[in-house]
Parts: sequence; C-alpha cells; structure tokens
Amino acid sequence: MLHSGHVAFFEEAASHGDLYVGLGSDRTIAELKARRTINAEQERLYMVKALRVVKDAWINSGSGHLDFEKELRTLKPDIFFVNEDGFTPSKQRLCDELGIILVVSRRIPRGGLPARSTTALRNECRIPFRLDLAGGWLDQPYVSKYWPGPVITISIEPEIEFNDRSGMASSTRIKAMELWHNDIPDGHREKLAHTLFCVENPPGSGYVSGSQDSIGIVFPGVNRLDYPRGSYWPENITTVTDPEILSFIEENLWFINLSPRAGDYDVLAGTKIHEAGARALALAAEAVWKALLQRDLPRFGLAFRESFEAQVSMFPGMVNPVILETIRRYEKNALGWKISGAGGGGYLVLVSPKPVENAIRVTIRRGGIE
Repeated sequence: MLHSGHVAFFEEAASHGDLYVGLGSDRTIAELKARRTINAEQERLYMVKALRVVKDAWINSGSGHLDFEKELRTLKPDIFFVNEDGFTPSKQRLCDELGIILVVSRRIPRGGLPARSTTALRNECRIPFRLDLAGGWLDQPYVSKYWPGPVITISIEPEIEFNDRSGMASSTRIKAMELWHNDIPDGHREKLAHTLFCVENPPGSGYVSGSQDSIGIVFPGVNRLDYPRGSYWPENITTVTDPEILSFIEENLWFINLSPRAGDYDVLAGTKIHEAGARALALAAEAVWKALLQRDLPRFGLAFRESFEAQVSMFPGMVNPVILETIRRYEKNALGWKISGAGGGGYLVLVSPKPVENAIRVTIRRGGIE
C-alpha cells in the first residue's frame, strides 16, 4: 500500500545520495507476516521505480529479515537506510562487516501532510498485543507448583505490526481475530479472556498456552495476575489504568527489534525448573508491581532484570550468544532488560529514562470494554 509515508521515507533517504530500493518479495512477506500482500511484488516494484527520487529498485532475492543481503553485498552502498521499526542489531552487524553506514529514518512527514503508516491505513484490527513485564511462566502449572506468584502484563495498542513468534502474544491475537474479527466485543472481561483461552487451547491440546496471553490482550492497562500453585487460571486479576502510571511505563520502556524465534524451536528443551527459580520469579514480579504503583524507576529496572534472570535460570534456551551480545551492547545504558520472545528472539525490551537509539516505543491501551 504505497502512501505518503513511504514517499516521505524515500525523500528522506534520497537526501543522502542516489537511492536504490530493495523490496521484499511476496513470498518473504508471507513468511514473515503470515498474510498475502495487498499489491503483488511486480505492481509494488512498478510504483516504486516510477518515483522520481528512486534511482533504481528490485525485488530482493533472499528471504527472512536479511532478504537483501546478496544485493547489499553486490551494490556495496555508502549508506543503508531503514525505518526505526526496521532496525535490528543483525542489520547493524552486517553493515559493520561491509563498512556501510546504517542510518535510521527520523520519520519526517511531508510538510502539511499527516504521518502515515501501512498499519494505520489498513485499520484491519484494533485487538491489542500483550507483553509480560515480569513473572512470565508462572501461568504454567509446571512452574507455579513450585511457588505461586503474579504475572504482570501490559496491553499494547496495535500501532506497530509486531513480528510473529516474538513474544507479543501474536498467536493468541490471531485466535482473537478469528473469534471477534476486528475488535474485542463488549462484555465481561474475564469471561471474554477465558473464552479466548479455551479457543486457543481446545481439549486434547498437547501444549497449553498460558492464560496471561488472553488476559493481557483483553484487559487494558497494566495487569497483575495472581496464580495459585498448579493453576492455569489466576485467582485474582488486578487492572490499573491510571494515566500517570501508564505514561510512566511508556516513557521508560524501549524495544529493540530482533529476529523472531525459529518456528521449530522447542522452548521446553533443557529446562531446569526448581523452587528457588520459581520463588525468585514471583518475588521479582511482586517488586515490579510495587515499583510501578510507586513510579519508582530504579526499583522497576532492577526488578525487571531480576525477573528475566529468574526466567533464564529455569529456561536457559531463552538466550543464545547473539542475544547475550545484544544485551551487552545496551546494558550499560539501561536500568533493566528482558527478551520478549521465549525462544530467544522477538524484542530486547529495555528500561531506561534516557532515549535508546533505534528503539521502538509503544502505547498502552487506556480504554477498553466494561
């Protein structure tokens, strides 16, 4: 869907020199976004090549998030130009290897025109995404049986098209779209969340997705889900939509785009679940909740990190050498961090009072159903 936001992006890029554009193939977009393109690749290529600021364009020959690698190595440009939600550490590493300067767009709209994005124009779905801030895995009985505790989640407006398999409850969101189409209906929140949980986990399911996904999508704001020992469903759900608390989270939370986890990844391989780990996870989530209510940023950052470390102690496959390298790159400028994707991918989420270069920010859902 070519729109003024694309043209402004191309104009901004062309201010640096001759502009060459690599487009994702229909196949690659289907693999990454699990849907067909609205305009086929040859039509998209025709429109982009027709723009006066574009010197040349092509369909990238590769696949995945680095589908342009062959063309980049062949062209060897001075600058590689991306949108802020297109930045990833893997692209930075590739540019560093080739001696190419990576520049991230400032998203400057054309004067007098509104800022545009494909996601906003499609307006196809208002169902939120979900991020667990702390305590993730305590919604699984094989963890909470060792120690009960809370999971803290936020409901995120779909202003950004988060990658699939990235820990943002995208698979649960797809089930919600099948069930409710474009938005969450009016009704009793907990009943709606339980319905979504049951739809995602029909009788006989080999693996039961945690209920924090469905609850975190349906309930707005920031939520505390208290899980008793060995239960799939929390005994209590506490929702906070205080604008000051939600703004506090938004202003200090930053997302760095990573590659999504592999489709064949087994998140349960090599687990070391034990009482000490589950207890540390529960205590860290409790500390995160208190820090948010008091808007205590240093305490929030520390507890945020402690929750992640407790997760990794039981699920070591959540990290890999690339993830650890990325964390080391950002940790000196952050108070806390975690990985959104359980399989070692998705997004590096940072707590920082200062802007994080090339990071994405999110909006937490304020309103919602009653």
